[in-house]
Amino acid sequence: MEIEARGLTFDVYADGPPDGEPVLLLHGFPQDHREFELIAPRLHEAGLRTYALDQRGYSPGACPDGVAAYRLPEACADAVAVLDALGLDSVHVVGHDWGAHVGWLLAAEQPQRVRSYTSVSVPHPRALATALSREPRQRLRFAYMGMFRARFAERLMLARDGAMLRSMLKPIGPRAAGYAAAMRTPGRLTGALNWYRALTKGQLAGVGQITVPTTYVWGEADPVLGRTAALATGDCVDADYRLVALHDVGHWVPEEAPRALADAVLERTGV
Repeated sequence: MEIEARGLTFDVYADGPPDGEPVLLLHGFPQDHREFELIAPRLHEAGLRTYALDQRGYSPGACPDGVAAYRLPEACADAVAVLDALGLDSVHVVGHDWGAHVGWLLAAEQPQRVRSYTSVSVPHPRALATALSREPRQRLRFAYMGMFRARFAERLMLARDGAMLRSMLKPIGPRAAGYAAAMRTPGRLTGALNWYRALTKGQLAGVGQITVPTTYVWGEADPVLGRTAALATGDCVDADYRLVALHDVGHWVPEEAPRALADAVLERTGV
């Protein structure tokens, strides 16, 4: 369905029992709503109704111009506006990668809208900011950010039929090709990369304490997000908190370990 919110048009994919407890699914880069396809059936079987949102830069009708339009508070406001348009007062939230950043901010600033939060791959932003400031190894892991923010990034990523994007997503197998193909839509990759270009350290350090029940699902083999930030995330949550560490799983948890993630979400939502 198409949802009009904040002067933009967002694509939202709703499925599951119409009267089920609602779950908002927030994707990351370079994916879209499809990254939750492997966990959604189990959520539906358990009685949950899912709403997978293609966020700004990914929904064709929600690609504003300018880097500033892709700051995290803008994406958080999108999520709230979409919930309002759907008539949903509060939801369980599951966010992966950039979607996890949005989820952390939403849980911190709009806790009344969040019944529970499951963050996938990305720790609490303040824990991440601390790890980046103290650990050279964690800063080295984020070296790719400079390239993603560069003006030539689109050209590099789309070269050779999106070979770089497909290589990034190699752990998820054939599904990678679909995401790489979608990024060839005019303007889509620029919108997606503007999330990186708009990020500042202040946005990470400024996210407050979390007061809703929270689970952090982290792949121990994630090449970017390390153990220090994972362990520090619990200090940023003043509510029931669980860390689910998945051995031999990398960054793309929803598609590398969909059963384990679905288990974590179902445990957190209490259905």
